Amino acid sequence: MTQAEADAGKAAIRRALRSLRRRHLVEEGAHRPAIEALNRPFAAHALEWKEKAEKNELELQQCYKAQSRLSEQLVSEINEAKTSKALLKEKEALITTLQSELGQTREENVQLKESLEEKTNALDLLIQEHQAAKAELERVLTKLKAVEHENTQLVERLMQAKMVEAEKLNEANAMYEEMVLKLKAAGLGAGGIQHNAQQEADGVIRRSEAGYVDIMETPIPSTCRVTIRAHDGGCGSIIFQNNTDKLISGGQDQTVKIWSAHTGALTSTLQGCLGTVNDLAVTNDNKFVIAACSSNKLFVWEINGGRPRHTLTGHTKNVCSVGASWAKSLVIASSSNDRTIKIWDLQTGFCKSTIMSASNPNTLAFIHGDSICSGHRDGSLKFHDIRSGKCFATVAGHADVSSVCVTRSKNHVLSSGRDGVHKLFDVRMPTEVVEICGTFRAPSNRLIGSWGRACISPDENCIAAGCSDGSVCIWSRSKNEGPTILEGHSLPVVTSAWSEFGPLATADKNHIHIWA
Repeated sequence: MTQAEADAGKAAIRRALRSLRRRHLVEEGAHRPAIEALNRPFAAHALEWKEKAEKNELELQQCYKAQSRLSEQLVSEINEAKTSKALLKEKEALITTLQSELGQTREENVQLKESLEEKTNALDLLIQEHQAAKAELERVLTKLKAVEHENTQLVERLMQAKMVEAEKLNEANAMYEEMVLKLKAAGLGAGGIQHNAQQEADGVIRRSEAGYVDIMETPIPSTCRVTIRAHDGGCGSIIFQNNTDKLISGGQDQTVKIWSAHTGALTSTLQGCLGTVNDLAVTNDNKFVIAACSSNKLFVWEINGGRPRHTLTGHTKNVCSVGASWAKSLVIASSSNDRTIKIWDLQTGFCKSTIMSASNPNTLAFIHGDSICSGHRDGSLKFHDIRSGKCFATVAGHADVSSVCVTRSKNHVLSSGRDGVHKLFDVRMPTEVVEICGTFRAPSNRLIGSWGRACISPDENCIAAGCSDGSVCIWSRSKNEGPTILEGHSLPVVTSAWSEFGPLATADKNHIHIWA
């Protein structure tokens, strides 16, 4: 062994000895408390251990309490976590729904934007059309002024023509007086003289008037030729078409029916009314039929085809009567229990003007193109200018006017009242004077309520009126005698109408009779 190896071995031994000493010191320090405890008495050890045990038991109880609180808190937090989880799912579903709605809203916004652009373009077009219409209106107004000037000239010419007619009338009166003197000189009776002179003068006067049409004498009917079962619940109004044998009826079954007066066959049924048909009218060109109804409305149909044309609204109560202009095919008038008369334009379906009245206008009829006659519940007859809406004449007629009827020549108006009296008025110059030409009555003649309708024959000689006892009275103007009585109805006769071709139609609640 070398000296170096011996030195290295000695150094290792010294290091090992130092390590053993350090370890001994460490072990001695670690076991010192135990050695000291063993050196103390056993009683002292027991007391110390008891205190430690109590202390440890107290700490253990506190730990159990803390563990219980922590368990409760854990359960509560678990429940809250479950609730939060469910709420989270709901929120996620709501988010999904909102996202879907948001997508739909975006699509709607796109569509609305496109619609807005279309409407903007349409508005620009309407503005251009309005400007064009305004320019057209200015041109029409200019034309209207020219037409008014021309109308003024025509009125002046008409007045001159009227003056000529008045001169002819004076000549006819002079002729009448001259003929009376001649017939007296010839030795005829006073009654025959007056009758013959009146007929001759009347012929001269009528043939001198504009628009005179020679009408054949209408015979007084005597036989019921056709009986029609028209409407369920009752027939309210009948009217003949102009220059045809077609009879139009309306009733409580809310229908308007067109019949052949020759055979009694039903040709068409017009439907669409919302109430009982109170009155009917036909335009002068036979294109439209109008029904006045209890539903506060008027209904308009095309006669050919039966297609509904208009529903005229504006009255606030039952519409009693309707009439069509003789001169203007698209102008009609209606009266209602709301105390108004309305003038309508069938081209547009709108009310052109409204005439207020102090009493209910129960019935009306056109006299000329721009004037109407209305019968009122207070018994008066009023004559109105539909252009100005003013009443230019009033006549006391009956206690309660139930109907007015204008003759074919437009020279006379027949009025009927609940008193059973029928009066014929001369309305050739209603602005100056309205004269009574005749009064017709019979002991048995009583109209049914305020809606009984009388009529006059095409030759203006015969007046027909239904009675509450089911009979029909017919008076002749040319014969100074009592009325002819037609019997055949089993119920009160509500209304009557006389065709221009001769047949007379009368209606009760159940049937329509056509007489010849």
